[in-house]
Amino acid sequence: MSQDEPVLAPPGAGLPAPELMLARAGFALMRRLMRDSKVTALFSSEGHRIMGMARSTPLHLALQPTLIKRPFCIEDSSRNWSVYMVLEHLRIVNNGVSMVLPRLCSGGGKLREVRIEDVKPEPDATPEVIGLYEASVERYLQVLRRLPDLHSEARHPHPWFGPLDAHGWHCLAAVHHWVHRRQIERILATLGVEPL
Repeated sequence: MSQDEPVLAPPGAGLPAPELMLARAGFALMRRLMRDSKVTALFSSEGHRIMGMARSTPLHLALQPTLIKRPFCIEDSSRNWSVYMVLEHLRIVNNGVSMVLPRLCSGGGKLREVRIEDVKPEPDATPEVIGLYEASVERYLQVLRRLPDLHSEARHPHPWFGPLDAHGWHCLAAVHHWVHRRQIERILATLGVEPL
């Protein structure tokens, strides 16, 4: 490790306890109050904002890992990412939730354990990730169109939020977009780029 590299907590270290408690309370309220259609609208609008920001960021800056002050609900290990690394992380999560939703709606079954450290991006994410991320958003929305009701009896645990039904995972995907859109805005601000 060079002298200039920041020392960050390891992937999967989680959030500070007070922040996690606040996040859990807010997320429980979101799941209770928001209908699936509103959650889908949030997922889609945040996803398109993220695509717009990524497409408008100059290549040399979008490739550059940038140390930022940690935003709410983002692990310390994730605060030195490039714009393209954020998109790669979102692509991984979107594709994972796209597989979980239909399984939960059809009764569950054996699903792979979700571990935060398994969805971290590689530092060499390239511009190709924009198209891959866009495809993950479209695939996710296509999966939703085939699922009439996300209030499943089956649950699958998230490491921070516990067992979630399909509606809970859908809420998570939407708020996850919102959290990481704010991360990209902070990256761009640190680089001196005006976000869209």
